[in-house]
Amino acid sequence: MTSKGLTRAIGLAVLLALAACSALPPRPEMPDAFAPPPATQGEMAARLAPEEARHPGESGFRLVSAGTEAYALRTYSAQIATRSLDIQTYIWHGDLTGKLLARRALDAADRGVKVRILVDDMDARAKNAGFAALDAHGNIEVRVFNPFASRGGVLRRVGELATGLRRLNHRMHNKSWIADNRMALVGGRNLGDEYFNASADTNFIDLDLLMVGPVVPQVSANFDRYWNSPSNYPIWAVNKAPADAQALAKVRAVLEASPAELAGSRYATVLREDPDVQRIIAGAGSLLWSRDWVFVSDDPRKVDRSGDRFGQSAVLAAIAPAMRSSQRELRVISPYFVPGREGTRALLEIAATGVDVEVLTNSLAATDVAAVHSGYARARKQLLAGGVALWELKPVTAAASNFSLGGSSGSSLHTKALVIDDRQVFVGSYNLDPRSTSLNTEQGVLVRHPQLARQLTQLFASQQQGTHAWHVEQVEGRLQWSDGTRTWTGEPEATMGRRMRVWVAKLLPIQSQL
Repeated sequence: MTSKGLTRAIGLAVLLALAACSALPPRPEMPDAFAPPPATQGEMAARLAPEEARHPGESGFRLVSAGTEAYALRTYSAQIATRSLDIQTYIWHGDLTGKLLARRALDAADRGVKVRILVDDMDARAKNAGFAALDAHGNIEVRVFNPFASRGGVLRRVGELATGLRRLNHRMHNKSWIADNRMALVGGRNLGDEYFNASADTNFIDLDLLMVGPVVPQVSANFDRYWNSPSNYPIWAVNKAPADAQALAKVRAVLEASPAELAGSRYATVLREDPDVQRIIAGAGSLLWSRDWVFVSDDPRKVDRSGDRFGQSAVLAAIAPAMRSSQRELRVISPYFVPGREGTRALLEIAATGVDVEVLTNSLAATDVAAVHSGYARARKQLLAGGVALWELKPVTAAASNFSLGGSSGSSLHTKALVIDDRQVFVGSYNLDPRSTSLNTEQGVLVRHPQLARQLTQLFASQQQGTHAWHVEQVEGRLQWSDGTRTWTGEPEATMGRRMRVWVAKLLPIQSQL
């Protein structure tokens, strides 16, 4: 064996040894726990109950596209909650807005509100100490979805992935924020600066649905389903030792410093000057009411189910018939757009009926996962030849919102949404890609309301403008990108490194993982 071969063998042996030392313990036996009924006391109930009484049997919806409004709704609802706060997320960053939201959750717990936090362990493992410390609070419980056995160390994580990829490859991608079982936010946003227009670098263009009325207990019941699933563990059960009051005190000190950090940042000015944020604080804000809606979520044990992998997605099972029901226009917004053979065929069949099918996704220069672009690039020419119109978001928008830190900051699409004719919308966490279909758990809301459809169409149209996106066309068999002022014959503004990653990804059998 050569010295290089010996080195590789030793490295593999070390990884395997580290993985063997990290065995996930049996999940503790715990009684099922459920959210309390909707609160009848407090500011939230006082505001929402009269509105709900005026719309019996209907649920109220509001598109939340501005990151500042999305942040303000979360922090304000936590501030006025009186009974319960349930938070489900794929990512929770330890940056400014991440700490501010954690502080609001801790403040709510101090007031006696029961706080439950369910976070996917692909992200939570790196913040294990902080989550474990919050769990030491008597009114806060933290659970991690599909946890790693080891709680620290890059080599241990790599070793676990190397030996346990089949299990660890399946993640919880759902996002819910539920306050007092009376108000819920569901959509694509994780918790962190780039999701709330608070990053000085790249910010995500994202979308939530604010919901009240009968839909909220359904979202809450789904949270309970995940909370009680064998797929997650209480964080204390995977910790080497339970966190104590001293650990909580350390985290509390960090979180209590976050308002001062906010006051010293430009984001404080952004929030203060944003009229949408001020309307939330004043208690104003319009809702669109409908009794024709469906909340849908994958089974938390989706990956354990047998059968065809494309039959495991409850979300796809709900939106596919709605997409096929299009009669005039179908607009698709998917940042990670990898339709594959089945999805490409479905979109082409819809376009063949005379429906205008339009897709907005990330350009290679804008995406935060360059390898995913390889799956989309495979289908691009076929989609264009079949009449599907494509737009790709630019990495920098020339007309960014005034109410963000960026001004002309970097942009990346993170919205997952559909508009079906002028009557129906879908907003959720589901991307049109194999990972959302067969590997991750997802959720979303399908609502029939003409005004909601018009609003989402307007958002789509604004992102189609040349200041925001390139229109992709096929001319004499060759792709070209145009923003109305200039035309490119290759992936515009993409670095050589990104192009190389896409080229390599096309050679690898990884389409099902994208």
